[in-house]
Amino acid sequence: MMDDNKALSTQQVADILHVSKSTIYDLIKKGEITSYKVGRKVRFTQEDIDNYIAKSRTLQKDHVVSDVILDTTQSHKNFIICGQDLILDVLSNYLRLNGIPALRAYIGSYDSLVSLYQGKVQVTAAHLWDSDTDQYNIPYVRRLLPGIPAVVIHLTCRMQGFYVAKGNPKNIRTWSDFVRDDVTMINREKGAGSRILLDENLRLLEISGTKINGYANETSSHLTVASAVSSGDADVAVGNEKIARQVDNIEFIPIKKERYQLIIKKEDLNTHEVSTMLKIIRSATFKKEFGNIGGYDTTDIGKIVAEI
Repeated sequence: MMDDNKALSTQQVADILHVSKSTIYDLIKKGEITSYKVGRKVRFTQEDIDNYIAKSRTLQKDHVVSDVILDTTQSHKNFIICGQDLILDVLSNYLRLNGIPALRAYIGSYDSLVSLYQGKVQVTAAHLWDSDTDQYNIPYVRRLLPGIPAVVIHLTCRMQGFYVAKGNPKNIRTWSDFVRDDVTMINREKGAGSRILLDENLRLLEISGTKINGYANETSSHLTVASAVSSGDADVAVGNEKIARQVDNIEFIPIKKERYQLIIKKEDLNTHEVSTMLKIIRSATFKKEFGNIGGYDTTDIGKIVAEI
């Protein structure tokens, strides 16, 4: 297990929750997340973060995600973007600057599509790999939005792979290494894109998760699983390359180039909010902002790749 007493900075917590530092300070001010001070610096424990996430998940059961109420009375008033990447936070900020009060819901790809189907959000991001077709997102959109015409818009490509200890002392190279007796993993929560990538590959290999050490040990972000590998609490985890660059004492083994895409209902394509959103992500300014950040490929950003 991870060390619950390990001090985490505001930036580390922001990375774990996929929000900006200003959002974390706002949560502190509202008393929604516990913290403490060392001198003038704000610090958190892993237990503080786990308690906040657990509280948020409890609220989700009552149709609340983060600070956004997801119900039919709110859906026509709010423009809600659902997903867990920094690029979505920046996008919502640009929308606000353009007069659209965009809100954010921080849940995984699978549950995001379900929320879109239920009319609780207007835009969702996903990176769900289907092993039968070797496609990202399109097969899941078809299954999880039955009877609803939808549009898939490319946002970015990211590299998914394995987080291992520096030097890769266990020589972990393939999915089949996860089942070795001397290997312990730490997992993402059900519905996360990384978790589905793992489970789909295990299915192809006919490997049951119950045979893998640590498979049942779940956590809610790329950063926390990478930190578990860094601290020696686990030997391997699945995540994206960008986070690997932020954590000491780990290496990244590239496995799969994934497509991170936006999904909207086709009926919303020509609304003012969606039209403005597309203009923003296709703009030179937006591309430049992410073109210089490692781990983001802005080629074809804003391109409609499928109408389902």
